[in-house]
Amino acid sequence: MHHILAFISTITVAQLIAHMIGDYLLQSGWMAEGKTKAWLPAAVHGLVYAIPFVLILHPSVAALAVIVGSHILIDHYRLARHVCWAKNWLGLERPKPWKECSKTGFDPQRPEYMATWLMIIADNLMHVLINGLALFLL
Repeated sequence: MHHILAFISTITVAQLIAHMIGDYLLQSGWMAEGKTKAWLPAAVHGLVYAIPFVLILHPSVAALAVIVGSHILIDHYRLARHVCWAKNWLGLERPKPWKECSKTGFDPQRPEYMATWLMIIADNLMHVLINGLALFLL
């Protein structure tokens, strides 16, 4: 438990600001629209995403590689929707088949605005946790 608390305490305001700047302020429409369809916009977004981390946090080369690489993969494959769908297996009811939930990872009966925002929150948590681990361990 002590190691978990030590890790969580390393997630700083600076890291959160670097994430928000890189993922939102520096992401162009071309990147946002294309990153799930093609590798070039995903890679450019991942590299641009890294700029605030380099300027604010000065990560090691290994940590930066994990931050950039994981960001590209998470965004290109929209992995957050898979996490959202998989977490539904923790409940008492069996979730709907993936084919029905693949847009956001949630049951299509859930309001679209809610499913979209929950997926965005999961995406941000995935990035922040992976970045935190990279900065903490590498």
